This record gives sequence, C-alpha cells and structure tokens, in this order.
Amino acid sequence: MNIGCFSRLRSAAKSAPWTFPFPRLSRMLPLVLASLLLAVPSLAANDDPQASVDAQRLESIRQRMQEFVNAGDAAGIVTMILRGGHVVQKTAVGMQNLEEKRPMREDSIFQIMSMTKPITAVGIMMLCEEGKISLYDEVQKYLPEFRDQKLNINGWLRTPSRPIRIGDLLSHTSGMRQMPQGDMKDIHWKMDHTLAEAVASYAKEPLEFEPGTKWLYSNTGMATLGRIIEVVSGQSYESFIESRILKPLQMKDTFFYPPPDKLDRIAIVYSPNNGKMVRAGAQILGGDPGAFRKGAKYPGPEYGLFSTAEDLSHFCEMILNRGTWNGIRLLSPAGIEAMRQVQTSGMVAGWYPGSDYGLAWEIISRPTGVWGLLPVGTFGHGGAFGTQEWIIPAHDMVTIYMVACDGGCSETPERAFQEMALSSIQ
Repeated sequence: MNIGCFSRLRSAAKSAPWTFPFPRLSRMLPLVLASLLLAVPSLAANDDPQASVDAQRLESIRQRMQEFVNAGDAAGIVTMILRGGHVVQKTAVGMQNLEEKRPMREDSIFQIMSMTKPITAVGIMMLCEEGKISLYDEVQKYLPEFRDQKLNINGWLRTPSRPIRIGDLLSHTSGMRQMPQGDMKDIHWKMDHTLAEAVASYAKEPLEFEPGTKWLYSNTGMATLGRIIEVVSGQSYESFIESRILKPLQMKDTFFYPPPDKLDRIAIVYSPNNGKMVRAGAQILGGDPGAFRKGAKYPGPEYGLFSTAEDLSHFCEMILNRGTWNGIRLLSPAGIEAMRQVQTSGMVAGWYPGSDYGLAWEIISRPTGVWGLLPVGTFGHGGAFGTQEWIIPAHDMVTIYMVACDGGCSETPERAFQEMALSSIQ
C-alpha cells in the first residue's frame, strides 16, 4: 500500500511556517492509517451488506419515473442502484431524442458535467500517491503563471497571506472564482481554447478570499487541477484520464469528445417550458447539444465528460471498495479515506442540506441531510444537467440518476428516486 503521499503531508505540516489549510485532514490521517492497520473490514461496516431489498419497491421506481416524464419534468430518465456490488435496479424511461422519437436506453450517454470533477480529483490523488506531487504544494510550483496572484478585497488588490495550494483546489477553498470573468469568460460554452491557455487566463484573475478561509464552488480551480495533471504527467489531461482511470475501469462509453459511432446514443439536453420539454440551444454549457462539441479544444476537467450509468457505476464501486474495482487498484484505502473527510467545518459549503465538502466530494455530515434518507457519511456529486451519483457506505449502496435537463428543472424526480432507493432496504 502506497502511503508516501500522506506521510509527506504530515512532514510538511510540521515544518511549514504557514497556517495549515486542511485541519480536518491533518487530524484524520493518523486515525485513517491506524484503522487500516487494524484491518477495519470496509466502508460499509455500519450495515449488513447481505440485507435484503424490497423488490416491489425497486420495481415501482420505473413507474414513478415514467410519471415524472409524463408530467413534463424530464424528457427521459435512467436510474441504477447497486447493493453489495450487484445491480439491483436499472431502468430507462422516456425519450433520449424527442424530435427523432428515439427512446431512452439503459446505455444512453449523458453529459455528466460536474460529475467529471471527482474523476479529475482521483487523477490528482494518483499523482500524490506516486510521490509526484503533494496536496500541500503551492500551485505556482507547477504553474508559474500563478506567481504573484492577487486577492480582491472590496475592489482593492492585495497579496494573499499565502499562495493557493493543491488541497485548496480539491476542497473548493482556494478563493478562485466559480466561473471565469476575464478573457476566457465564454470558454465553457465555446470551448475554443486549450486547457493551458484557459488556466493561464484564470491565473490572472484575483482571488475572492484568503485561501483556506471560505468555500466557493470553483470551476476555474478544478480546471487548474487538470492542468497540473498535464504538467506533472507529461500527458494531455484527456490522455491521462483515459489511460489511468477510464480504461482500467472499463468505462468504454466515457469520453470528452464524442466519437461518430456513439452519437446516436447521446441524450439531447432539453429545458422545461410551459409543461413541455424544449430542445436546448447553444446557450448551455458545452454549447449546442446537437453539435456534439464538434471542433472543441477545451476538455473541461470541471465538466467535460460524457458517460453512462453503467460506466459511472464502475467508478463509484471503485471508490466504495476503497480504491479497487474488479481486482484492479487505482488508489490506496488511505487516499479514498482522505477524499471523504470533511475539509469545510465551520464554513457554509455544499449544495445539499446538511452537507460539507471533502476533496472533490460533497459529504452528508449533519442530521439535516437525512431529510433525503441519506445517512451521515454518504458522499457524491451531481452535474449541471441533473445527473447525480451517491455513494452510501452505511448500506454498501450506490445510486445513479441520469437525465439531460437544463434551466428550471425539477429536482423532485431525483429526490424521489433517491428516497425510494434508500427505503427499499429491509
């Protein structure tokens, strides 16, 4: 087991003169390593993974999702549930393409948008475990364009108390903006510049707050992690993700730029309008969904991937299984545990009631989160067009919800699916 990355973190914490930006991580890592030595069996130790599920409740998910489609809440929906490593529910309802009357399929391909972020984060953690980077490293060590980055204080530019670090980017506490406002302000729609060009521009934009003091969901920060992967690995970001993560996990329908033979399986993005679903245009993230990103240069480490429910289940099972899938190890148990520890205590963070943020993951950390029946310790990520994955260690469960909806879309179908999935456990 490779834990060199984390021992480097502890050594850096002892010697560094700056304020330690990840206090929760520093306290938890010794406990994590101790638990590994004591051979704690799995993340799912709080529940019997052999407990039965209510088959009738699972079967009713299809009908309920169809009702939402009939009501105009979505053009089509795909759902998938795994328990104990086995698929216990999977269905597709509605239409993948309304104009062409193409039905939704269980293997339909979706723009998963920000669900790309945890995959980018796993790439960073791999480099960390290989001793090639440390989460404490200053970003400017690998990207010189970040030297002399400024801090915006009520319109006045100042030098921050310390430079941003890789761990700040992973936890969305760097102070980098959510969306670029400089000369790359249209990059997420036009995708007409390289990752290197875009990140060089992001580096010129001032921070919104002192690093490590607040939480702000940062697309520019996650893109910066993708650029670090390029510089450290010597590969393009896309090539690294494909060779190191997608291929080992057999995510055969996951990609940044759609190949011609996959186009007929890509779900078109729609927007609700007076009870009907209207095809989205070029104004959405990623541009016209029917153009399939033709000519795009920007991979989008923060939002760029297309994928299927099946492919995402491989990634989520790897995370749930403490870094392994189908006998292949991508990360150590220590790396997985570090990613799912809260980094934003005392901050206003996350999108879901009762949540905080770890390293790229949103984590249900307080009882408020059980409004959705999600037990404390559940973690996951969603995407801008309504997709959502939850990894639920307490029940050895993964839930995946796939949809392609933009602008004023109801969250009710996803919440209903999630609650029906959790309530199926007997």
